[in-house]
Amino acid sequence: MNADPIADELFDLLEESREYTQYFAELGVETVALPAAFVNADRLEASPTASPITPAATPIAPATLLFARAAATPARVSMADPPGALFGELAPTKPLFAQSKESMEDIWRDIGDCTRCGLCEGRTQVVNTHGNHKARLMFVGEAPGADEDAQGRPFVGRAGQLLTKIIEAIGMKREDVIIGNVNRCRPPGNRQPTIEEAAICRPFLFREIGAVQPDVIVVMGNTALGNLLEVREGITRVRGKFQDFRGIKVMPTFHPAYLLRYPSKKRETWEDLKKVRDYLDGLLPERD
Repeated sequence: MNADPIADELFDLLEESREYTQYFAELGVETVALPAAFVNADRLEASPTASPITPAATPIAPATLLFARAAATPARVSMADPPGALFGELAPTKPLFAQSKESMEDIWRDIGDCTRCGLCEGRTQVVNTHGNHKARLMFVGEAPGADEDAQGRPFVGRAGQLLTKIIEAIGMKREDVIIGNVNRCRPPGNRQPTIEEAAICRPFLFREIGAVQPDVIVVMGNTALGNLLEVREGITRVRGKFQDFRGIKVMPTFHPAYLLRYPSKKRETWEDLKKVRDYLDGLLPERD
């Protein structure tokens, strides 16, 4: 144990900095620019009492060193500051998902009678997102099933009927929300879409989100969760906890088809949707 309390404190700060670096790496952040007021290299480099910290003894990335230097000036951030103040410029000042100028019809015309991947060979028709184009609440699933492929609308089979009941249970109607899938063509045998198939179709969903600008997106099931948020955790681990998607709240929950197989999970889904309801009730009135 180092007898120098300043050196001990610096090592503690370095450990915290490593945790921050790992956290931002998981978010996909590659570079971090801190405000000049937060960076005081002199305190680390010119302190006459601090014990030397050599790269060989404590290898750290440049971004970690930045965090260490910022942490060395704790008096600049008080507990009264807003949560985002700790990271200065990292705190977003506006939603990251900018309002799109294109309409849903523009996006659908671009999709057309899509033949961009092999799923076009077995489908009956493209199943586009359906519902209120100004909805505050959006539901996103995996891909159409047989009923959806036949009718050309998402979630119209047994799972869709259950989804309608879920929507009504939180005091809304199906025509109040908007519903879509990551993929728009039915995979053969209702298999899971491949990574390549999802990657081709997903940008159209993102464009629709930009056009609709929902306040909350309910993402249903592992496949939709992984494709929308690009996380490795399964739905069981993250469900019930609001996530962020470019400034939009996202609530992961079980897919209605899963609930048909495991009815005991309906209680957990209900708890998830109650949080969505309560969040929406606390926002501004309906948009014009």
